[in-house]
Amino acid sequence: MHKPISRGEIVILWALHAADAQALYVSDDEVDDYTGTSETFTIEQYRAHYQRVEYADDRVDYAISPRDEPDSFVGEVVLNDIDWSNRSANFRLALLCREFFGKGYGSEATRLRLSCGFERLDLYRIELAVYDLDPRAAHVYEKARFVREGLRRDVLYWQERYHSAIVLSILKPDYAKR
Repeated sequence: MHKPISRGEIVILWALHAADAQALYVSDDEVDDYTGTSETFTIEQYRAHYQRVEYADDRVDYAISPRDEPDSFVGEVVLNDIDWSNRSANFRLALLCREFFGKGYGSEATRLRLSCGFERLDLYRIELAVYDLDPRAAHVYEKARFVREGLRRDVLYWQERYHSAIVLSILKPDYAKR
């Protein structure tokens, strides 16, 4: 699948490759907390993952780079689990560390990937789930016109407490009204 570069006002998105694994091999406890990540991955696992997704036809994985520093990474944004028959996909965004929070990188990367999903890939539905321990992420998605559909109660046991997952989606007609 052709994966063109996307340029926004403050970010550039470009397709991830196995060679990018080292640059994305960063761990931030706060980011891990928001995503409920308890597993530790090796650099070899990162390389194998990016090598697999580089050629996958059911996902598009992009690096997020600041427009003024195109050789650096601030995160990744992904449309995965693409179901071509139903024209739907899952959305995932991760900033690598807290120093990148609150700068608009996530918001603009979200807008650019929605554009790709609805305009280039002709998807009809894009969905995601965000844990209730990350209200900032839920706000970013709702600002991008994702609609809350429901709650998956107590799906994550994290730091001696259960957390729910907020399910959100955006449909092509919602996106067209932006």
